[in-house]
Amino acid sequence: MKKLTRITFSPDVMGGKPCIRGMRVTAGMIVGMIAAGHSREEILKLYPYLEAPDIDEALSYAAWRSEEVEAPF
Repeated sequence: MKKLTRITFSPDVMGGKPCIRGMRVTAGMIVGMIAAGHSREEILKLYPYLEAPDIDEALSYAAWRSEEVEAPF
């Protein structure tokens, strides 16, 4: 998987959830909007401070997380 440079984590921002470039927009919010049927263009209009690569990385992050496997110790 390529390195994700736009997904950030900070306990001071959105409780440490994965966010877009340190802003109060979580990767989950973006993925949820796509799942609800919003287009990329709509998302960028609703959040003008986001950039198209932010959406791509949120989706990449979600795909990566969905493939994680928890193994018992």
